[in-house]
Amino acid sequence: MRIERLRGLPYAQAEERMLALLEERIADRVPDTLLLVEPEPVFTLGRRREAAAHVLAPGEIPVLPVARGGDVTFHGPGQLVGWPIVALPPGRQDLHLWMHGLEHVLIGVLESLGLRPGRDPRNTGVWLEGRKVAAIGIGCRRWVTWHGFALNLDVDLGYFRRIQPCGLPLDTVTRLADHLEAPPSWEELAGRCAAELERWWEGEDPAGEVRRSLERLPAG
Repeated sequence: MRIERLRGLPYAQAEERMLALLEERIADRVPDTLLLVEPEPVFTLGRRREAAAHVLAPGEIPVLPVARGGDVTFHGPGQLVGWPIVALPPGRQDLHLWMHGLEHVLIGVLESLGLRPGRDPRNTGVWLEGRKVAAIGIGCRRWVTWHGFALNLDVDLGYFRRIQPCGLPLDTVTRLADHLEAPPSWEELAGRCAAELERWWEGEDPAGEVRRSLERLPAG
């Protein structure tokens, strides 16, 4: 899997790169690629009908509609945004498996940092001590995925109080910096996420690995 790191770009420029790679991957002109992004501040609206109503006080921050599932969320500095542009082959064309797989990857990364993450059966994402530390929302075109996950490292949580993140209460969101004495750098976290995604997806039984993870890991 090819890795590209994009830090400090306006969201629209990073999204333009993602869209270009999506078309190239559909045409089978490029390999599977993971974009690791840390954009300038932006609120993004997923396809959920009520998403716009959950934007409370955006202020100077742009609000952009995007072609992924889910509600409104924030992206910006102190956050690791991962966009896997991946062709799902026959036998793995299951979007629930893919989303649970992204959860599984992030859970593995957080466990490697000594944390005890969990899932919420009502809400996609990864949770720590009852609060959401990573959001997941994807798109898929011709069985090629785009968009992906947003993992909060040391992001300013004040941004999330300007919206109702993912339609949840305002105090739902957390970040790794509040759970680790010495959180990793953005680059270290990016490397861990890339390695874990590649290990899982290129393994012998990614679907079975996710099913076992769902069975063993309680709700967070």
